Amino acid sequence: MAAKMKAAIFVEKNRIVLDDKPVPDIGPNDALIRITTTTICGTDIHILKGEYPVEKGLTIGHEPVGVIEKLGSAVTGYREGQRVIAGAITPSGHSYASLDGCHSQCGAGTPHGWKAMGGWRFGNTIDGCQAEYLRVPDAMANLAPVPEGLTDEQVLMCPDIMSTGFSGAESGGVRIGDTVAVFAQGPIGLCATAGARLSGATTIIGVETVPERMEAARRLGADHVVDFGKADPVDEIMKLTGGRGVDVAIEALGLAQTFEACLRVLRPGGTLSSLGVYSSDLKLPLQPFAAGLGDHKIVTTLCPGGKERMRRLMNVVASGRVDLEPLVTHRFKLDDIEAAYELFGHQRDGVLKVAIAP
Repeated sequence: MAAKMKAAIFVEKNRIVLDDKPVPDIGPNDALIRITTTTICGTDIHILKGEYPVEKGLTIGHEPVGVIEKLGSAVTGYREGQRVIAGAITPSGHSYASLDGCHSQCGAGTPHGWKAMGGWRFGNTIDGCQAEYLRVPDAMANLAPVPEGLTDEQVLMCPDIMSTGFSGAESGGVRIGDTVAVFAQGPIGLCATAGARLSGATTIIGVETVPERMEAARRLGADHVVDFGKADPVDEIMKLTGGRGVDVAIEALGLAQTFEACLRVLRPGGTLSSLGVYSSDLKLPLQPFAAGLGDHKIVTTLCPGGKERMRRLMNVVASGRVDLEPLVTHRFKLDDIEAAYELFGHQRDGVLKVAIAP
C-alpha cells in the first residue's frame, strides 16, 4: 500500500482543506523532496476564491524549501539529504520556450495556439508543495542547493516573491540614476522596490496605505512612500519628479486602476513594467498613452524560474544586500494550514507572508 502524506487540497471554490494523499511517485528525470518550509501566495488565494481555475483534488502551493528524499534514475549532480529549493516556475530546459530564453513560458504552447504561464506547474497543473512531499519535474533544470549557513526562512522568498519582484525592475530596464515608482507594497511590490534599488535606481517612490507595509518599503529602499489613502498618488508622484514623471513604473497589484496610474506617471519614453495578475480587461486611456505616440514600453513578466535564477537570488540573500526574512510575519504548522489561509486570505494582523512547516 502506498505511503500517505498530508497535503492542502483544493476541494471547491472557497475550500482548501488538509487531507491525506499518496506520497508522489517519481520518474527518471524527477526528484522527490521532503518539504521543510513553504508559504501561501496571493495566487493561492485567487485559486481558493475560484478566480483562477485549477482541477479539484490538486495540491496547492508553489514555493518549496526542502531536502532531497529520492532522485530519479537519470538525475545526476545531486545527492539525497541535500537542502534545496525549486522555483515556482519549473522550466524543462529543453522546450522551444526554454531554448529561446523564455523559461517562464516553457510548455505553454498548445495545438490551439499559445497560452501564458506554461512554466507554472506546481499547484497549477501538477501537485504543489503545501504538503509533506513534492515531486519536482526536470530536477536537473530546477533544483538549486541552499548555501551553507542560510536558513529556510532566508531563502523562502526566492522561489516566487523575490524572483517576481526583482524581475519587475529587470524587465523594466531600471538603470543607474533612474526614478522608479512601485504601485503597491505587498510582498511582490516590496521585492520590486528592493530590486529597483539593487538595479541602480536612485529615487524610488512606493505607493501604499498600510502603515507596516509603508515602513517595510522604506527599509527595503523606498526614498518616498505615497499614502494613496490620503492623496492622489499620480499628483504626488508628478510633484516629487518636478512634473517630469518616472523612468519606470512597476504595477504590483493587478488592478486596472493601478495599471492606468502607472501609465499616467511615466515620462515620455518611459517603461510600464507589469507584474500584477489581472482579472478584468485593461484599457489604455488616450491622453497618458499619448495616442500611441509616446515612445512608451509596456512589458509583462511571469516569475523567472530554474536553478540558475534560484542560485543568483540566494547569492543576493547570502551577500546581505537584501534581507527579506522580516517579510515572514506569521508561522504555522502544516496541520494548521486552514487557519493560515483564513489569516492570509483576509490580510489580518499585519500579515505579509506566512511560513508553513510540516
